[in-house]
Parts: sequence; structure tokens; C-alpha cells
Amino acid sequence: MCPLRSPLLAERIDQFITYLRVERGASAHTRRAYASDLRQLADFLAERGRENPDPGELTLHDLRAFIADRFDENQASSLARKISTLRSFWTFLNKKRLVESNPAELLSSPKVQKPLRNYLGVDEIFHLLDGHRGDSVLGVRDMAIWEVGYGAGLRVSELVGLNKQDIDLQQGWVQTVGKGNKERKVPLGTKACAALERYLARRHELVGDKTDADAIFLNHRGGRLSDRSVRRLLKDHLVRAGLDTSLTPHGLRHSYATHLLDAGADLRGIQELLGHSNLSTTQRYTHVSIDRLMEVYDAAHPRARATRRRRAKEPSSPSSTDE
Repeated sequence: MCPLRSPLLAERIDQFITYLRVERGASAHTRRAYASDLRQLADFLAERGRENPDPGELTLHDLRAFIADRFDENQASSLARKISTLRSFWTFLNKKRLVESNPAELLSSPKVQKPLRNYLGVDEIFHLLDGHRGDSVLGVRDMAIWEVGYGAGLRVSELVGLNKQDIDLQQGWVQTVGKGNKERKVPLGTKACAALERYLARRHELVGDKTDADAIFLNHRGGRLSDRSVRRLLKDHLVRAGLDTSLTPHGLRHSYATHLLDAGADLRGIQELLGHSNLSTTQRYTHVSIDRLMEVYDAAHPRARATRRRRAKEPSSPSSTDE
């Protein structure tokens, strides 16, 4: 990655990244993505002779020119993320009174193609979990990862970050720290507890010289398992199970939320379990058919029930050939 060539802009970007880490509790992945986008902006400006721009001097035209310059290099989803980064950066500068205006709020996001389905149906989940029959210590470990990931709806970063003290198998609880350094306790099902118990009984087979004494999930060398390794392991298992290999570990979390809602769980309760700050985020995680939503409406909404009773009393009308 090229170093920043705009000292004043670099200072503001550093302040922003620190703000994301300290005040917002943003993950390292999020901070890297934001920093990369803003470095590209700085390089774009430097290549056009603006070596030391004050962010307050940049206009909507400058930002649009930067986004236009990235059209050939990035897909619509990446461009949308860069626009989101610029908006967040200028909102921060405006909030801290480092700039007087916010030109980024006038940027229009490109139309992003709807992503591929990133969740599994109940039958597919059962096929994924029941089809895992590895008896080696790594196979037993992987089974515990899938059961806990789906059974507790954890983010992959939360999953690999689990320590022994975070798990209460007797009570069936797992405690984790999510985005924004928010702690939450999530119930573990009997299947997840059993899979964890079986793995922990054999965890010593993976222990090495550099093993973190507290880490639950270890790799074959004894180190703490990484996010990337979990993604690779899941893809391999999906291939063997004959399921859609585009599913990511985050898809297990989506599946968890969707299945809870489809079984009648309250959306607010699911929000707490997932550790979301906003209900709108939870809604994006739940993939429920319109038929299911209409069933919930018909069963719960008082006006819907009244309409149903009235229709039941009315005589059937003859069908019309005009419909």
C-alpha cells in the first residue's frame, strides 16, 4: 500500500482511524478498509498536483472525480463502500468542527446488484451439520465450530476469539465481545454444548509451544485459529456436503437469525442475541418469505383478524371472468 503523500490530509485520516478504534470500537478489518479508501483519495489528489490539501478545501466535484476515477478499477459494491467511507470521514470532520461543510453527503451511491443468498434453509443446515463425521481432533474441532457458529449466531471474529472462560457448558451460555466492544451472553443449544465438550476433551492434542492457554479453537500447529482459516474450512466442508460454496461463515449467523424469526421469535429479541445496535441491521439478517410475513400479519394483527371474521360471515360472491 502506498504511503500517504498529503501530510495535512494524513493527519485528519489518522485522527479518524483513531476515532473509529477508540470511540466507535470498530473492528481492525473495518479500520483497514476505511484507511485504504482514504489513502486512495490522498493518492488521487497528489497525482493531480494537490500535495497538501486541507479537507475543508475539497469540494463535491473533487470527491465525484475520485469516485469516477475508480469506476474501471472497482465494482459497484466497492464504489458504494468508498462513498460510505467518504461520508463517514466528512461527518466526523464536521462533527469535530474541522471542516465547515460536508460535500460527501451529496454523493450518490451506485446501484448495487443484490448479493447471492448468504444463508441456508433448515434442511440444508441439518445436512451440513449431520454430514460432518470427522473423528480426528481437527474434525471434532470443526464440528464444534459449525455448531457454535450456527447455534449461537456468532460473528466469525467472535468465534475465533472465544476463550475458555467465555463458555459455561453447565448452564449453556457463551459470553462474547462484539462490535463497539459490546459484551453479550448468548444461550448455547444442547448440540453445540455436546460438540464443544467433545472437542475440549481432545484440545490437548493440538497444544504446542506457542499455544494460547485460553484460546478455545486451535489450528493444527497449536495457535489460535484465524478468521481466514474458518472461511477456508467452511468452503471445504460445503464442497463435501454438496452445498452452495458461496456461503461464508457469516452465512451461519444469517441462518441463525432467519430460522429464529421464521419459528416465531421476536425481532427485538433476535436483535439482542445478535448484538445489533439498530433493528434495521437485524432486519437485513432475516430472510423470510412474503408468505411467512403475511401469515404473521394475519395471525397477530387485530385489523387482519377482524377482516378475516367479516369475510367468513359474507356469502361467497360469483367469480368474474373480468378478473
